[in-house]
Amino acid sequence: MYWSGNNNQIYKALIQLLEEGFVTNEIKHQESSPSKKVYTITEEGLAELRKWVASQPEAPEMKKSFLVQLAWADQLNAEELDNLLSSYENELRIQQLMQEEKKHRRLYAPDRTPREKYLWNMISENLISSYKSELDWVKKIREELLKKETVEEKSVMEYKIIGTRAKKYVELVSYVSFVSTEQDALEIISLCGENDTDLLLLHGNALSEDFFKLKTGTAGKIVQKFINYRVKTAVILSEQPDSKGKFREMVSELNRSNHFRFFESKETAEVWLTS
Repeated sequence: MYWSGNNNQIYKALIQLLEEGFVTNEIKHQESSPSKKVYTITEEGLAELRKWVASQPEAPEMKKSFLVQLAWADQLNAEELDNLLSSYENELRIQQLMQEEKKHRRLYAPDRTPREKYLWNMISENLISSYKSELDWVKKIREELLKKETVEEKSVMEYKIIGTRAKKYVELVSYVSFVSTEQDALEIISLCGENDTDLLLLHGNALSEDFFKLKTGTAGKIVQKFINYRVKTAVILSEQPDSKGKFREMVSELNRSNHFRFFESKETAEVWLTS
């Protein structure tokens, strides 16, 4: 079942058994092939076997090389770790199918008595259930890791969901690496969608420095995303950024729109946003 040995190991073991009187052997001559030795267990051998079977069982050894790999798996990125777990999961599934096929075909399973047949069926069940349990364990790891990654992604944003006058809006206080790309804008838009609102209160300290430098084009791209997705956005700038007149011109122009405006206080921003 679990162990295999080469011919040298088997022959050495047979010689030792023979010397201890646990087996006998007989040479049988064959016409078309070499002679062979047939070994037969003796009464002393059966007694020794029964003695070992009745001895105190040992606890199973949890020796799995995969656990050693997993112990160092924090060296991998999320995709590499998932690939490792997926590969192990596939290998377990293959081994489980092989054991189920062996059980179905009764491979290597003696049934000299009804009880022996039952015991070997239970051995097969043990092996199959071990693979099933290991599969469930791997699936749990993958699911929990996915949840943790989702939480970590959400934690890059510090936000609140605020309800006012039967309306609610997302207040984004900070962003882990500042809002600086169209993708960042899309993630915030997605956050609004997840919370069933199209109203956003954005603190200016969450915006990158490039946002206030019109020559980078960052402000135009980000503002356009919010407008395109119809997310009404109020930006709080308690202090005017150290920028040239062109940015102030953009602020003045946007503050005439109904989609994206800048305010000096949260109170005035909230009134406009929820009106």
